Amino acid sequence: MTHDKHVTYISYLKVDELLELQKPLSDGPEHDELLFITIHQVYELWFKQILHEAEALQVALELGDSHRSMALLGRIRTIMKTCVSQLDILETMTPLQFNSFRERLSSASGFQSAQFRELEAVLGRRDLAGNSADKSSGMGMAEHLIPGSSARARVEAAMLRPSLWDSALHYFDSRAAMPKEVLSRDVTQGWEPNEVVQEQLIHIHKTDPEAAMIGEALVDLDEGLQEWRYRHVKMVERTIGRKMGSGGSSGAGYLASTLFNPVFPDLWAIRSKF
Repeated sequence: MTHDKHVTYISYLKVDELLELQKPLSDGPEHDELLFITIHQVYELWFKQILHEAEALQVALELGDSHRSMALLGRIRTIMKTCVSQLDILETMTPLQFNSFRERLSSASGFQSAQFRELEAVLGRRDLAGNSADKSSGMGMAEHLIPGSSARARVEAAMLRPSLWDSALHYFDSRAAMPKEVLSRDVTQGWEPNEVVQEQLIHIHKTDPEAAMIGEALVDLDEGLQEWRYRHVKMVERTIGRKMGSGGSSGAGYLASTLFNPVFPDLWAIRSKF
């Protein structure tokens, strides 16, 4: 195997190309628009990495590989903590500073982040046309993505595949038998909490410390996502208050409706049953 002796830090990381991707649209441009663009581009890079790690995690869980699964879960949780901490930087921008360029965003909105929608689908969300929280705002899973685009196709494909929770169920089944109908369920449908699954999870927590660690790491991941959602809501509230969101949603009102909806509800339900 040959190696290019001319590879440099700049050429390997495509630094020149990367630094050309921040293009403020405001006149001047407004000082704070660069910060806004940079942080959101970094978020997209982290979403790409989380999706990469989640794909490997599903394989590891289905193979019953506890150690690799724990390592991947730890990495995803650490990335989520970084995503939350980046909001501290964004919150150094005042409402007046944001409004100096907000009109340039037009209909651009975080709802159009295909990668975040894909991540939600990987975690188990299945409401293409919008769930009860979404319908009030008209915010379906892929509604803001261009029909026929590769971005929308990725989200729709993710909703046809087993979710991370489905992979986790196969892992737990290798340690304590899960109901057969659960393992062969229609993965294109959203997950509903299952009391038999919860009973087996309680048994696992009491008798299988290694598998119990996987369960707790999944709760860590779930809590990390909820933490990010909460901080996102508060950042939006302090920046635009209760104004309409730039993508046509109810802004902070819609975001608040997404709070406290765990992606692994059974792992939370068993807390009161120990």
